Amino acid sequence: MNKILWNPNKEIMQSSSMMKLGKDFGFIKDNEILDYESLHNWSVNNLDDFWREVWKGNDVIGNFEEKAFSPNKDIRKATFFPNTTLNFAENLLVGDDDRQAISFHGEGRESFSLTLKELKEKVASLAKWMKKSGVEKGDCVATLLPNCPETIIAMLASSSLGAVFTSCSPDFGIEGILDRFGQSKPKILFSCDGYGYGGKIFDVKKKAMEVRKSIASINELVFVDYLDKNNDVNDSSWSFIIENNKTEKIIFERVPFNSPLYILYSSGTTGKPKCIVHSVGGVLLQHIKEHTYHCDFRKNDRIMYFTTCGWMMWNWMVSALAKEVTLVIYDGSPVEPDINILFHIADIEKLTFLGVSAKYIDSLAKADANPKKYFNLSNLRIIASTGSPLGPIGYDWVYSNVKEDVQLSSISGGTDLVACFVGGNPCLPIFRGEIQCAILGMDIQSWKNLNNDIVGEAGELVCVNPFPSMPIEFLNDKNGEKYKRAYFTKYPNVWHHGDFIIKTDRKTFIVEGRSDATLNPGGIRIGTAEIYRHVENHKKVKEALAVGQDWEGDQRIILYLIMKEGVTLNDNLILEIKSLIRQKASPRHVPSKIFQVNDFPRTRSGKISELAVKDIIHSKEIKNTEALINPEILTIFREFPDLFEK
Repeated sequence: MNKILWNPNKEIMQSSSMMKLGKDFGFIKDNEILDYESLHNWSVNNLDDFWREVWKGNDVIGNFEEKAFSPNKDIRKATFFPNTTLNFAENLLVGDDDRQAISFHGEGRESFSLTLKELKEKVASLAKWMKKSGVEKGDCVATLLPNCPETIIAMLASSSLGAVFTSCSPDFGIEGILDRFGQSKPKILFSCDGYGYGGKIFDVKKKAMEVRKSIASINELVFVDYLDKNNDVNDSSWSFIIENNKTEKIIFERVPFNSPLYILYSSGTTGKPKCIVHSVGGVLLQHIKEHTYHCDFRKNDRIMYFTTCGWMMWNWMVSALAKEVTLVIYDGSPVEPDINILFHIADIEKLTFLGVSAKYIDSLAKADANPKKYFNLSNLRIIASTGSPLGPIGYDWVYSNVKEDVQLSSISGGTDLVACFVGGNPCLPIFRGEIQCAILGMDIQSWKNLNNDIVGEAGELVCVNPFPSMPIEFLNDKNGEKYKRAYFTKYPNVWHHGDFIIKTDRKTFIVEGRSDATLNPGGIRIGTAEIYRHVENHKKVKEALAVGQDWEGDQRIILYLIMKEGVTLNDNLILEIKSLIRQKASPRHVPSKIFQVNDFPRTRSGKISELAVKDIIHSKEIKNTEALINPEILTIFREFPDLFEK
């Protein structure tokens, strides 16, 4: 039996929204213990009743006409809240105007906070200007901003008008930005003048102006004075717009439940990033469900998720405003110059919830950090971890060095659903290295073969029922073929996510990592196509192959190259290629190791087998070598001594 690291006490359980839900629907045993298995089964087998309760039990604002779910034989055509209209921003800007809504900390910028009243005033001003600038329902608004209050304000102003919001982290290279915004075609772009990270300052102005020049749809480029308060104030500056468009009231444009809210980007192994369109109602209801029942967010909680605005956890975090919490946000390096900076913020801000990546926890464990020795974390109830699997050692470090009575919620989902499949539960114990439960409303199974839910060994993560935050569509996807291919090809009419999971006999989960060729360093999904496109344009490179190598509890990128005739890969050329990838894509695309080979394993149709290389460098048996035209070449890929060195 695996070790139990945390058990909720009676007070935590009895006061939780999860327990209240269980009591309301009769899933309590022995008078005080939640029968979560039965509650979860009810939630996935009675979708209309369950999602109606999520709406009504959380006082969602909108025009709800009773029907919460309309089934369809085709899972993609099932609909939630078909006759309902609502506004996303209206549901987030709720509560006492005097309460603190946002508290900001960041490198290169002074800390400050906004009350809900101040936040609403800025949203109202920006929305008024957007409307004057021609932004209408369905138009796209984009930001190239750090994780700062202005990004949240831009999103709320956009969604108040029924427009669509998209964002990209300012550390992306120009081509990576154009690959994304060039498809989503924003009408307005908000950018910072620059940002700070790791003690350095990075200029963004030149990059932003190049983006505007390259994308014809952008009518307005607005600069946020993130670093330089002495920038010229003009009619296209953030401060001028906010100051000169004051208005008393925000007009919330209510739209159908399945109207577009966000465009998020998920990279694959071919072509440009997929532009995934998520709905107003789907995102709101999924996040309210997770925040209410699984995170047990309460009014006046203080929550922070360390994230960029290019990661779905930013979208997830911002939705917590609907629970009347204070969002504490930090933009900058989490480890330089102070490896304890996030726990310092947790202390001074009296955080009740702190979200980080598994990679961050692993880095602290390796550095022998001991936050509980230096910081008062008495208010901290939950630490969440996602992005990549959190291993047992990470669990041990948290309970030994952070807090003994904290709920460590390892969660897993993805950009594809902008939500979670598996996650935390305030009413269940935490076993070392295991995720507590399947999320309510999500019928998660582990499949090895068609319709075969297995226990105790690794299988493919699938979801066999529809859920509200399934994408509306992919942009530029004629007849929905890309959408179908992404999730519903391997198992018809069943969502296939591309993760390996182990479902235990106690209904906990262990995520083993990606089952496809998508890279996942630091928990950020990266498509190999974005690397190949730039590397293979290099005059000395003929062909490229990138795979993810499991390394010290994380994943790092290994790049194999076939060079043009007569070219030998040397140290200078490696540095040149790494610099090219950093500039054209982003720092997170840069491989840890680059090796030269003569050829790649190929299928009989000529396709390069990324998965075969990934398996061989992890010493896994390649069972289907007959599918390869040159299987003998595989041994070369693990014969580089540096492959197993830092």
